[in-house]
Amino acid sequence: MRLAAIDCGTNTIRLLIGDYELTDQGIIINELERSGEIVRLGVGVDRTGRLDEGAIERTLDFTRACAERFEHYGVQQARFVATSASRDAANRDVFVNGVWAILGFEPEVISGEEEAALAFLGSKVGSNVDMTHPRLVVDLGGGSTEFSLGTQYPDAYISTNMGSGRVTERFLSEGVTPASEAAAREFVRSMLDTAAEQVDFSAAHSLVGLAGTITAVTAHALGLEYFDSQKIGGAQVPVEDMRRSCDAIIHATPEQLEQWEFIAPGRRSVIAAGALICDEIVARVAADTANTDHPVRHINVSLHDILDGIALSQL
Repeated sequence: MRLAAIDCGTNTIRLLIGDYELTDQGIIINELERSGEIVRLGVGVDRTGRLDEGAIERTLDFTRACAERFEHYGVQQARFVATSASRDAANRDVFVNGVWAILGFEPEVISGEEEAALAFLGSKVGSNVDMTHPRLVVDLGGGSTEFSLGTQYPDAYISTNMGSGRVTERFLSEGVTPASEAAAREFVRSMLDTAAEQVDFSAAHSLVGLAGTITAVTAHALGLEYFDSQKIGGAQVPVEDMRRSCDAIIHATPEQLEQWEFIAPGRRSVIAAGALICDEIVARVAADTANTDHPVRHINVSLHDILDGIALSQL
């Protein structure tokens, strides 16, 4: 079946089109197109509680392009999922009705828990991570971060209201200073404490990282000059290397950020907050598993995430 999936998050909106076939041996996937754009739908939502009109229009522009791709490929079934920014916005009906008018079906504004479950499902695509032991999947987004723990399926999951855009707006909008960094870290640690009440980090035998912030930090850790999906997808980065790269990105100057081509221009304004969240997560998981017989010493990076989960959920 030819399926399409659209993931509309706080920072980006992305499209996946492919042929999916269920067989006795598993799922055969032939990916036809994967694209996306940074539209910053969630800009200002944490402060105002509303979606910005310009951000809505940027998102609808990409949705119009998706409609054209649906027709070009002869898509048989599609699912449009909207996450953190849309959940939190008082005027989300304007956005929902706009998508309906373009695609002819309603976008689903899903819960944080379903977002976590879909991210876990998507992370299984092409994974080289051991699935016989619990793995912790972390989807670090713009408005929220999801944690899910399990083997073949998540046994526990939680969505937390911390993301690169949200932490930027609350703490780092004027830049990174010792005081603002300390405040941001305190907030992130409190969110991790909350998450750990629902998801036992110490039970994780492996850590899987998803989404744009983590892939950007990975590119830095691997010493890449530009975003190379072949090297980033499936990479296993030692905790120490990941944390060093997080620190470098958190304290980078605007000029340095511009030189790093693996960070998209639309992500530069929120990447410091994203790297800070990433740093705290990696440090926490490493610490919580340190005294077990399965210490987590590296992060497994996947380019397959909630977008793939949205596609697979239609089978």
